[in-house]
Amino acid sequence: MLLEVRDLHVEFHTREGVAKAVNGVSYSVDAGETLAVLGESGSGKSVTAQAIMGILDVPPGRISGGEVLFQGRDLLKLKEDQRRKVRGAEMAMIFQDALSSLNPVLTVGQQLGEMFVVHRGMSRKDARAKAVELMDRVRIPAAAERVGQYPHQFSGGMRQRIMIAMALALEPSLIIADEPTTALDVTVQAQVMDLLAELQRELNMGLILITHDLGVVADVADKIAVMYAGRIVETAPVHDIYKAPAHPYTRGLLDSIPRLDQKGQDLYAIKGLPPSLLNIPPGCAFNPRCPRARDVCTTDEPPLYEVSGVRRSACHFWRETLDDVDN
Repeated sequence: MLLEVRDLHVEFHTREGVAKAVNGVSYSVDAGETLAVLGESGSGKSVTAQAIMGILDVPPGRISGGEVLFQGRDLLKLKEDQRRKVRGAEMAMIFQDALSSLNPVLTVGQQLGEMFVVHRGMSRKDARAKAVELMDRVRIPAAAERVGQYPHQFSGGMRQRIMIAMALALEPSLIIADEPTTALDVTVQAQVMDLLAELQRELNMGLILITHDLGVVADVADKIAVMYAGRIVETAPVHDIYKAPAHPYTRGLLDSIPRLDQKGQDLYAIKGLPPSLLNIPPGCAFNPRCPRARDVCTTDEPPLYEVSGVRRSACHFWRETLDDVDN
């Protein structure tokens, strides 16, 4: 197993109280495999990724429990200098806002080349040559001429390709892509996702794709973990999720996707808002918004029930949700 997250807990200590951002998250990804982590904003997707990468803001954040096993090593037990050697060289992250993630006063060539200077001890000249190779690899036209340009001189799609190139620089075993297609138009989204999938196959990397958009992951993910209020509420192979969701929240996310055969009809929306992480409801956190919530849902937190094989659902009435789809 390339990466295995076990019962991870992350808290943020604020003036208003303790926000429980991640509440017992467990998932895994192997070499060459793509795991999509889905959920609304504030569900804990990105915080989980930051904890894995070791870039959580501490304080106010604090990892209060769990393990993050990467190639058999628990990253949470490593010292910071050891974690730095893992970041970039063995695992890397693609952030959602390329313009704010890239340094505006350094050329893209300098930023790409820095990886080779720091981790490989290359000269600046050789690092610049590697930067050109990387830009070619992610299909940025005229890379040799553009390596000396600044981030603002590139389009949004090209900047995202630079972020991908930076993540791939040292050919890590695992990449975490946090909303890599945010603010890009549909055509560019497809190009970026196709590029990620192609590079993953080429290097046999594990990929964790964080998104709130089910449509983005349909063709690239192998399995899906759906998060709500800091917990995983459903995990399944990608085709099972799309064919028959076993949790009402997943069903709501799927029903919210625009469809060509429903032209002119109102788009479905899950009622209400996600709960405050300072005050998560007792029982099932989704119960105030759930169309099938009953008394037990307000008192008993559901475990991840085994639906079939590797499939799990944190719903007391997952069978009924499946029956609704079948009928």
